[in-house]
Amino acid sequence: MQIEHADFVMSNSDYKKAPDPKIPEYAFIGRSNVGKSSLINMLVNRKSLAKTSGTPGKTQLINHFLINKHWYLVDLPGYGYAKVPKSQREKFTKMINGYILNRSNLVNMFVLVDVRHELQQIDLEFMQFLGANQIPFSIIFTKADKLTATKLEKAIASYTESLKEFWETLPPYHITSASNQMGKDEVLKAIVQMNESVEKHFKSL
Repeated sequence: MQIEHADFVMSNSDYKKAPDPKIPEYAFIGRSNVGKSSLINMLVNRKSLAKTSGTPGKTQLINHFLINKHWYLVDLPGYGYAKVPKSQREKFTKMINGYILNRSNLVNMFVLVDVRHELQQIDLEFMQFLGANQIPFSIIFTKADKLTATKLEKAIASYTESLKEFWETLPPYHITSASNQMGKDEVLKAIVQMNESVEKHFKSL
């Protein structure tokens, strides 16, 4: 897939104010500082479509981008929320859960995790939340350029082995690096395939 158009549509704190759910939608989420904004910018060939920051927790709203006038890319606030008050964490959780559980055109969640770290409890709990609510999701391993090929292979093997304790069938996963565009084609290809699988449904709306 070639990204020819990537346009900001709107930001909201309430899924009810999001664009009409008449085309497929793919949401990206992860712990603070996982490299989400950099990954999104890599996928759409833009330097600053999604705002990057050295300070975790930059994204605080549900951000919709229209891609190729055909599907939405959604940049969600990170979970973990680093250094924010409890009341703000609760607000984010309510906003994110409301979106995930009620957005009828959400085709897939991309859950980003830093490949350099072992399976984190907060990531596991979020994935289990998605599984319990039958929300399709894929894992995107970020920052793969930070490891040698050997260490990367071992890290992926260790992570997937940990996941097998909780899932008989593992979710799809992609290995990426925003620095050298590793995994870009694979992620976009996955979206193309999912778009094709839901095409009839959205044409009937």
